[in-house]
Amino acid sequence: MPGTNLTREEAQARARLITVDSYEIDLDLTGAQEGGTYRSATTVRFDSAEHGAETFIDLVAPAVHEVVLNGRPQDVAAVFRDSRIALRHLHEGPNELTVVADCAYTNTGEGLHRFVDPVDRQAYLYTQFEVPDARRVFANFEQPDLKATFRFTVRAPEGWSVVSNSPTPEPRDNVWHFEPTPRISTYITALIVGPYHSVHSSYEKDGQSVPLGIYCRPSLAEFLDADAIFEVTRQGFDWFQEKFDYAYPFAKYDQLFVPEFNAGAMENAGAVTIRDQYVFRSKVTDAAYETRAETILHELAHMWFGDLVTMEWWNDLWLNESFATYTSVACQAHAPGSKWPHAWTTFANSMKTWAYRQDQLPSTHPIMAEIGDLDDVLVNFDGITYAKGASVLKQLVAYVGTDEFFRGVQAYFKRHAFGNTRLTDLLTALEETSGRDLKTWSGAWLETAGINVLRPVVDTDAAGTITSFAVKQEAPALPAGAKGEPVLRPHRIAIGAYDLDGAGRLVRTHRVELDVDGEFTAVPELVGKPRPAVVLLNDDDLTYTKVRLDEESLRTVTEHLGDFTDSLPRALCWASAWDMTRDGELPARDYLSLVLSGIGRESDIGVVQSLHRQVKLALDLYAAPQWRETGLTRWTDATLAHLRAADPGSDHQLAWARAFAATARTPQQLDLLQALLEDRDSVEGLAVDTELRWAFVERLAATGVYDEEEIAAELERDRTAAGERHAATARAARPTPEAKAEAWESVVGSGELPNAVQEAVIGGFVQTDQRELLAPYTEKYFAAVKGVWESRSHEIAQQIAVGLYPALQVSGQTLDATDGWLDSAGPNAALRRLVLESRAGVERALKARAADAAAS
Repeated sequence: MPGTNLTREEAQARARLITVDSYEIDLDLTGAQEGGTYRSATTVRFDSAEHGAETFIDLVAPAVHEVVLNGRPQDVAAVFRDSRIALRHLHEGPNELTVVADCAYTNTGEGLHRFVDPVDRQAYLYTQFEVPDARRVFANFEQPDLKATFRFTVRAPEGWSVVSNSPTPEPRDNVWHFEPTPRISTYITALIVGPYHSVHSSYEKDGQSVPLGIYCRPSLAEFLDADAIFEVTRQGFDWFQEKFDYAYPFAKYDQLFVPEFNAGAMENAGAVTIRDQYVFRSKVTDAAYETRAETILHELAHMWFGDLVTMEWWNDLWLNESFATYTSVACQAHAPGSKWPHAWTTFANSMKTWAYRQDQLPSTHPIMAEIGDLDDVLVNFDGITYAKGASVLKQLVAYVGTDEFFRGVQAYFKRHAFGNTRLTDLLTALEETSGRDLKTWSGAWLETAGINVLRPVVDTDAAGTITSFAVKQEAPALPAGAKGEPVLRPHRIAIGAYDLDGAGRLVRTHRVELDVDGEFTAVPELVGKPRPAVVLLNDDDLTYTKVRLDEESLRTVTEHLGDFTDSLPRALCWASAWDMTRDGELPARDYLSLVLSGIGRESDIGVVQSLHRQVKLALDLYAAPQWRETGLTRWTDATLAHLRAADPGSDHQLAWARAFAATARTPQQLDLLQALLEDRDSVEGLAVDTELRWAFVERLAATGVYDEEEIAAELERDRTAAGERHAATARAARPTPEAKAEAWESVVGSGELPNAVQEAVIGGFVQTDQRELLAPYTEKYFAAVKGVWESRSHEIAQQIAVGLYPALQVSGQTLDATDGWLDSAGPNAALRRLVLESRAGVERALKARAADAAAS
């Protein structure tokens, strides 16, 4: 849509011209049960630096009824176009603007999302404003550095809850008059409205009292484990307030589990919204609870880093997300009483794997990305902004020292509270407390793209004593099309020496911590010591790098990977093996053998579940086609054997049940799934509950065993929003041309599905063992994707552009079709980036398949 894409230059010009004082926003949501549109009236007071100047305010609305600037009614048709209202002939000094409009409820998870629960048929609303979607609800200057106070007045149906950034007042005649917020950015304002269920408590410490609330739909209330959520929240309050030396900056803290949420959660000031899949309806493993806790802590950390102190422009988005990610994991790992002291293992195994993948795409970019406009930032919530940035922050902490790091952060918060900052503001504070010159460090780590590789270079004498030891650093070429040049970086790392003890366990016998810089760094501390069985660079995972093992270490790890006594070195070795598989250095069949040899001794359930996903991906995409079925058979047989051998009722048993369901293929295996569903068979201790039932049903539908009758019967057992999504997945998964055509039409053709249902349909449509059935949709994808991008909201369009790309058609023809479309279609930069990233996946799979075929 023309005029909706705010550029950085426009934002800078507007910030030079105006400062914003306050908003008063009046919303009439009394018709929310019926949907459609609602009345939005906004009065904003702001100062202009120039008399007679012109600027604009942002608004996305089906109809604008009134625009009054400084008491003068404006011609709406003349001043409102696309998403902007022109503001002409401003006064120098104070100005006042009133805008009255009809705004629209959405079903895309953007703006004011409206959802009707099939259980009680009640409407539930919530806002999601990051990046530029507050303008869908009220007129505002939509950029993070124009902070203001916000006073909301909301009319809503009787008996509903209304939650915003300020404490909820008692309604008068079904009108809620909220007190003004502190000065915050538009994108972290929020409203959550509906007949929500709630539980309340408080955080109390040393005279401080912060009201706490947890909300969800009544249909999920029986599953809401509020005590566990409050426990994690209080641990976060304790740890963050100590480390930041700054009291929680808002009047209360509500956490609202909301339906059809696009992200994991959103850091609205004092009113955090979280996807309600984190209210677990069925048994999940401890890894799911750990992930939920990290999400809770991530958003709580944002109350300081992002909400109290906010980036000036979106090129420093990484400061928000990386800091929240790093500190949330650090809190899990180190807070007294935490249930997840192994959190850095999970980080190494999941977040960093995401970062490594993202950093090897043609769209790789510096952590501090150049964000020219809103389109740029909308596709930049990626593995570099979150995971690589957090990894580099962990490296920065190792580089400057933990105490020095947090002293710098404390000074930063005090200096910039309720203001806006740039990267240099944080680095200045850290230089003051650490004494380190961070300009060179920043240039190497934050302003360049790509990843380094560290390798040990070890020489020994005949007796096995180390005669020389060095760390070799490499800077591989950036992917084709990526901007920039490869660079060698300074790394603070630990080197671990591991040997087998008398019980056959790999234990660390020696550790050296040092700075690595340049191509070769000698390590004299290890000279003269016996050569260990395993030399592990980047032990303790202090830096962000790919690590390779020397030949002797690789042999030991291949035989004994599951025998490390600690989970983190195991995770680092698993991650290295997976990275080698993706790079075509380790054939997919050898990766499968490695996993099968060691996974039975892997105690960390999060690692086990990651290995399940990675093995399936390796077999589906990286295995030579002529060997794939052999590999899948080996893997499926192993999943069933582990399922039967696992401790009854354990997390591992549940994880293996899900892994088996994802790949069951023979008539006997599929019959077992049916028998478990129909209570004709059982596995001791395995509860085939609601979510596990759907996993079985979806696989039986994808293999043609179940059709509409069985799917409808299962939906009748689970008449919930989650059940409807699962049924949509199962229907789209059926292996018939008719089912695929129906799913395609519902997503690409009609374009009316809610965001969560569309995501479910896409997930069912793409089945890895239906390549031939899906082959005709390659041409359809390229015929449709640009039109979809130009006619749908960003979230809906991105789901389609990424989810329906023909990633399973691993061939040169797919690359050629992609290249031809890129040359002829003229997509904008954001769509081009997403398609190029998908293309890179096909190219990587071709390389890995060639390596696997050569291994035969």
